[in-house]
Amino acid sequence: MLNVFLHASHEAHGLWEVVTDALLDTLKLLPFLFLSYLLMEFLEHKSGDASKTWLRRSGKIGPVIGGALGILPQCGFSAAASGLYTGRMITTGTLLAVYLSTSDEMLPILISEGAPFSFILKILGTKLLIGIAAGVTVDLVAAAIRRRRSSPAPEPQIEELCEREGCQCSERFWVSALRHTLRISLFLLLFSLVLGAVIFAVGEEHLAELILDRPILSNFLAAVVGLIPNCVSSVLLTKLHLDGILSVGAMLSGLLVNAGVALALLFRNNRPLKDSFRILLLLFSIGLLCGILIDVTPLAGWLRL
Repeated sequence: MLNVFLHASHEAHGLWEVVTDALLDTLKLLPFLFLSYLLMEFLEHKSGDASKTWLRRSGKIGPVIGGALGILPQCGFSAAASGLYTGRMITTGTLLAVYLSTSDEMLPILISEGAPFSFILKILGTKLLIGIAAGVTVDLVAAAIRRRRSSPAPEPQIEELCEREGCQCSERFWVSALRHTLRISLFLLLFSLVLGAVIFAVGEEHLAELILDRPILSNFLAAVVGLIPNCVSSVLLTKLHLDGILSVGAMLSGLLVNAGVALALLFRNNRPLKDSFRILLLLFSIGLLCGILIDVTPLAGWLRL
């Protein structure tokens, strides 16, 4: 009877942690979501066509700015970037640069585990360079395809986003931004609760067993785990490398594709849906390929802990 009681208590404690983690993760994202929607609503209500034109033309340096902001130790900016991309305020390359450079919980884990400062700088620098290079390349290819097809650059679509969210564009812009934020936050909270419950049921140990140090296969499996829109994936991948289980390239395969809850937001809001799948495929392919190349080149020795 005592064992049954202890087991039930453990289960209840674990589920309570799932709930509190989901709430905290959602609360941490609120400022970033609100500020991104506030910017979009301000541009729509106050700035007019001139601001839209400026933002569209500034896309050439977007991947550089996005990559630099993405390395900050949180996934809030990647979530904000998903919202900006949904409104077509940033380019595909800029979005990918943010996703690829985002560190989520990697940096706090490296610092708390006492990883050498030089190692941390190398990892952050590698993610930054890959993000910028991939983002610039994607935008250049997209521009070349548009020129060949004589297609115009995508126009900002803030109005379409407002229509899908059911907000009233005649109301004050901060009220519209708040409506967007609350709707998306509720979605993220429910999503995190379900995902956290699944991870709790499966167990982090079983996830770790899937990505033991196996050449190529470990890169692929780490990238799959990295797609989990939850901080547990970045924590798991980082700790497995620090414990000597995962190669540096495999760790980076997972961390490059890991953008926190940003992908969930992208699929929630972005249309057409096939565009979101296209971005997902690009993100996964770039992360996997770069991780494999790092493992099979001298870069692995340079990045080694």
